[in-house]
Amino acid sequence: MDLEVYWLELAESKLEDIYSYYSIKANKRVAAKLVNAIVDATIGIEKQPEIGQVETSLKHRKQEFRYLVFKNYKIIYWINYDFNRIEIANIFDTRQDPEKINEIN
Repeated sequence: MDLEVYWLELAESKLEDIYSYYSIKANKRVAAKLVNAIVDATIGIEKQPEIGQVETSLKHRKQEFRYLVFKNYKIIYWINYDFNRIEIANIFDTRQDPEKINEIN
């Protein structure tokens, strides 16, 4: 079964926030490089969708959320077998309050 990687609105919004923050704190080149690297960290996940560890703080959810780590970011995703896709649900900065991870819709 071929899975497609699909970015949910919250995850895309987080990428935009990361870009905005780093384009001000550093510059646009640094911001674009970081955002592109986060996206690139998901390349190949469709071939091994269970490569990420299970996110224990989201175990109360119906879906089994997993995550990949890139620098200080957790790329939170789940495998939606009904639509044959991996849904990237959130990009979570691990320097934040851990309770904020529950923002996932």
